[in-house]
Amino acid sequence: MKDGFIRVAAATPDIKVADCEHNADRIIEMIKQAAENSASVVVLPELCITGYTCGDLFLQKILLDGAMSALDKIIEQTADCDLAAVVGFPYEYKGKLYNCAAVISKGVLYGIVPKKNIPSYSEFYETRHFTSWQGGYEVIDCPENPNYASFGDILFSFADIPGLVMGVEICEDLWVSEPPSGRLAALGASLICNLSASDEIIGKGDYRRQLVQSQSARLLCGYVYADAGMGESTQDLIFSGHNLIVENGVVLSESRKFTTGITYGEIDLHRITHERRRMNTFAAVSDDNVGRERLQVMPKDIELTRHFPSMPFVPSDKSDLNNRCEEILTMQATGLAARLRHIGCKNAVIGLSGGLDSTLALIVAVHAFDMLGLDRKGIIAVTMPCFGTTNRTKSNAHSLAEAYGTTLKEINIQKAVRQHFEDIGQSEETLDVTYENGQARERTQVLMDIANQTGGIVIGTGDLSELALGWATYNGDHMSMYGVNASVPKTLVRHLVSYESNHTQDKKLGSVLEDILATPVSPELLPPSEGEISQKTEDIVGPYELHDFFLYYFVRCGFPPKKILRIAEQSFAGSYEKEEIKKWLTVFIKRFFSQQFKRSCLPDGPKVGSVTLSPRGDWRMPSDACVRLWLEDLEK
Repeated sequence: MKDGFIRVAAATPDIKVADCEHNADRIIEMIKQAAENSASVVVLPELCITGYTCGDLFLQKILLDGAMSALDKIIEQTADCDLAAVVGFPYEYKGKLYNCAAVISKGVLYGIVPKKNIPSYSEFYETRHFTSWQGGYEVIDCPENPNYASFGDILFSFADIPGLVMGVEICEDLWVSEPPSGRLAALGASLICNLSASDEIIGKGDYRRQLVQSQSARLLCGYVYADAGMGESTQDLIFSGHNLIVENGVVLSESRKFTTGITYGEIDLHRITHERRRMNTFAAVSDDNVGRERLQVMPKDIELTRHFPSMPFVPSDKSDLNNRCEEILTMQATGLAARLRHIGCKNAVIGLSGGLDSTLALIVAVHAFDMLGLDRKGIIAVTMPCFGTTNRTKSNAHSLAEAYGTTLKEINIQKAVRQHFEDIGQSEETLDVTYENGQARERTQVLMDIANQTGGIVIGTGDLSELALGWATYNGDHMSMYGVNASVPKTLVRHLVSYESNHTQDKKLGSVLEDILATPVSPELLPPSEGEISQKTEDIVGPYELHDFFLYYFVRCGFPPKKILRIAEQSFAGSYEKEEIKKWLTVFIKRFFSQQFKRSCLPDGPKVGSVTLSPRGDWRMPSDACVRLWLEDLEK
């Protein structure tokens, strides 16, 4: 098992009702196929050995004997398959008939799990034939099988696959108010297998998907849902074979309805255990009434087929993206509006550079002032040209402030910076970090003093990506009185500005926003080259699309560097070579650790997403943490 990934499968065979021999052959084929494709677990539908729609035939001993013979055949003929298979069949125990799942692996029947919740409302009236299991477990001797097996509530762990603990529930068990999977997950199950025969009606597929997603998200687990399909009787119902593989509420793979076959997905056990570690409300429990079996399935190194979005902060669907942008802008503006109202402030000061971040901060301020019914003239946009400022960004800053109807101030800080350089003995010819940061700190001083003059507050413009990299001047642009962009990554900033551009009725405003979007990202602290921006941030620290990818999977998912490198190779195939990704990932890790001291004293700012680096909120890290272990992991 590499990087915590295991392959699981949901299989729907083309069965014949009550033909156990035929069904066993189809099931054996699917188990072998799943093993050949490196699956560690394969789940088949409810009562698939007999068919779910046998009706009163379930009361016939000949069918029950045929089912046991078929199960024996499946166990024997899949003994060389290195996986666990979960197969549905009817089983008589102590004079009662139960709708069960058999868990088999390498020629051994490890356990039989009966269904707890038997529906009485369906056309097939399961209560007519099957008994609801009331809980507990026993170790029994199966006369029909040479193996011993547990019967009842059972957890299945895997000796050689750390983190994989499997629980089983059957169809209706998921639909009730307290599904058994909740207790199984609390007992340690990281993967829930559901054997189902869910009939299809209009709209049920969406509801079924939502139900599986919700349970997987609530339990922080992987969920494999195998549905009955072709071959079941269509006397009154139709079965679609709607298979789902879900992880923490996210659908990894899903079959097309009204088909048979196998659906595969890769479950990330490391991600599941990480989520459970960080969610301290996920409480583990113990229960002596649950049996435990230990399977001997070997770990497998699999080639990943699951998709990891190259821009995890940005929805791929255009409609979802528009909704996300509208919601984020509203959240940012609401946070700022609440702060302004709380302190009784009617003025806001923004350093407007003509770049993306300060543009977004101005957009947010405008929305906040509109929410409060304040005059936009109370927004004081200050442009402060210096040695690196280009005509393009300066012009855009002017046009933007005018288009929004804000108060514009231009303060050329060259004279002040030169005086400062003279005071500290800094040559203007030495284009070092002092040369750059002297300008940034002068700008912050100007903004703070104007805020004092006007009774306003300084609105910070720095974004989440810059905070992760420490790409900010300490006590320069690093500091403000409220940082509206603090939890917005750079890749999303661009889309928020684009959203504003696409939804404005002001053609002049839309035009300037489009030109800002086309301007290279730069702090503009070094002199321009032939009138153009010479200092491009992404040439220095690396592409922001890579850094945002690293940030998401490092902070949100807790992935180690070598795992991030692996999935980045897949996500950015054709755009970046492995060595380039590794180079910038190394830069990210080093800067993330070394720059924590800047994040430890951040101003307030609204949290809008699941990743934030506020020292008061989601990210607590000592400024002196050593990076050695993470760099060593990357070199493995």
